Amino acid sequence: MPVLVMKFGGTSVASLDKIKSAAERVASEVSAGHSVIVIVSAMAGKTNELVGWVNETSPLYDAREYDAIVSSGENVTAGLMALTLQEMDIPARSWQGWQVPVITTSAHSAARIEEIQTENITSKFKEGMRVAVVAGFQGVSDTDRTTTLGRGGSDTTAVAFAAAFDAIRCDIYTDVDGIYTTDPRITEKAKKLNKISFEEMLELASLGAKVLQTRSVELAMRFNVKLRVLSSFDSPEIGSGTLVCSEEEIMESNVVSGIAYSRDEAKMTLISVADRPGIAAAIFGPLSEAGINVDMIIQNIAEEGRTDMTFSCPTDQVLRAEKALNDAKSEGEINFSQLVADTNVAKISAVGIGMRSQSGVAAKMFRTLSNEGINIKVIATSEIKISVLVDRKYMELAVQSLHDAFELEKVAE
Repeated sequence: MPVLVMKFGGTSVASLDKIKSAAERVASEVSAGHSVIVIVSAMAGKTNELVGWVNETSPLYDAREYDAIVSSGENVTAGLMALTLQEMDIPARSWQGWQVPVITTSAHSAARIEEIQTENITSKFKEGMRVAVVAGFQGVSDTDRTTTLGRGGSDTTAVAFAAAFDAIRCDIYTDVDGIYTTDPRITEKAKKLNKISFEEMLELASLGAKVLQTRSVELAMRFNVKLRVLSSFDSPEIGSGTLVCSEEEIMESNVVSGIAYSRDEAKMTLISVADRPGIAAAIFGPLSEAGINVDMIIQNIAEEGRTDMTFSCPTDQVLRAEKALNDAKSEGEINFSQLVADTNVAKISAVGIGMRSQSGVAAKMFRTLSNEGINIKVIATSEIKISVLVDRKYMELAVQSLHDAFELEKVAE
């Protein structure tokens, strides 16, 4: 039988009633002739509770025990889902990461999947099992310790299983009914997209859209796994939700498909840095070693051998970035007169694969922001993306005005 992967997020399995509702969706796919692999998250709020218990018990915790504890939420959901399906006379059983097994690196709380061995589940399908309910977010390292994949890791688990079992599709059930042209909470004109390319979704996910974990989209693009995002709470309809697929499956590319934003951005500027060969490496090397996620970078024209270097990073990494740069300065690796951090900025991005073939997107974006009196602090571009940093107080206005300017309410029609 063809394999279908179905992933249910925390809000979709937040109670026994919701687990039963999700199980009914699974049952309908079994009736349609599929062997189903269900990937489940912990019940909504449970992982945060477990993390809180860990921090309260041991602030400087053993990462191996952290993973053993926080992964237990998914185990509970998997067992409850399997029991619910059994009560519906559907042959099902639960699987923990080590039972599959899902082999990962040993980087606890941030492990990466190295291999999913398919033999155990495949043999059970041949014996009559119709549904394998797998605890998401977890695996096992070569030291036989439970590992976790980082927050949102159940999305990655689902896509990895779809790739490993050559599934016809991977359905991600969540609390939204698809991918929108922007956040509907910011503009009521936001529209659900029927299809979006892997590349566009990857950009949107990395730029602030929270619907899919970035790593899951990377994996789907790499193995050409069709992803469908849809709501657990709407009536299931064929063709519902948003399909994330290869660019070739989209008949006509949108110039701009979506406007993303991230409010948790900071702009950091090193003032009066020596303009010499290797200075960029001297600055961004220590930042990399400190685990700083640098995004936009801009360097001013040098005057009298000195220049300013500006970059953006998440606001929660500012203190670590300041320490890394000041340490590098004290060790004589770099020299600057001042380090200025602006934590009151937001990143606004326009994304669309149609940018490859149509000019004028940047001009329209900049003109629109100018007409609203919004000053651009930093600009970064790629083949299908234009991002700017603006004052955070203008974030919603910027998103709304750009959504209107590119007429994105028509994109989904």
